[in-house]
Amino acid sequence: MTTTTSKASSRDRLLDAAAELFYREGVSTGIDALCKAAGVSKRSMYQLFESKDAVIAAALERQGPRLSALLLPPPGVPERPRARMLHVFERLEEAALEADYCGCPYLATQVELKDPGHAASIVAARAKEEMAEFFRTEAERGGAADPRLLARQLVLVYDGASARAGIKADTLEGLAVVTASALIDAAGVRA
Repeated sequence: MTTTTSKASSRDRLLDAAAELFYREGVSTGIDALCKAAGVSKRSMYQLFESKDAVIAAALERQGPRLSALLLPPPGVPERPRARMLHVFERLEEAALEADYCGCPYLATQVELKDPGHAASIVAARAKEEMAEFFRTEAERGGAADPRLLARQLVLVYDGASARAGIKADTLEGLAVVTASALIDAAGVRA
């Protein structure tokens, strides 16, 4: 794998440009701007992808492992379920301090597209379900009274916090962690 943009494949350049542009400016960004940013012709883009929609979905899919590594704790570290769930919100608060933070790319894509059947919305929904499943598993391990409900509540807090921070309406410093902690405690998670 090469590390220089000039040596990256057209596909990689398109996906990198798409991830950056769609995150910063939204998925309504035009094909001309995307191709220009990637240094790829429209013809080449359409040889690689059947549509702009396919580019959006592929760019989101490609970001998944990086976003998971950013937010989710590694297996067994920290060990306790409560700390593992709060790790996500600690990482969110850290990410939200970055000047270029625009919120959760999955949520932003779903909101902008407003079509749950769109290929990118399906990718985003799957990523959100993976986060909910992480919270549910940890809540269950921690003895929560209703692990599924707690998972839904934590995803709601995550989405709301990331959206508010992404539009620069609020800072998250201490807010997301404290809110998630209150829900976790109220659900009866032991440790």
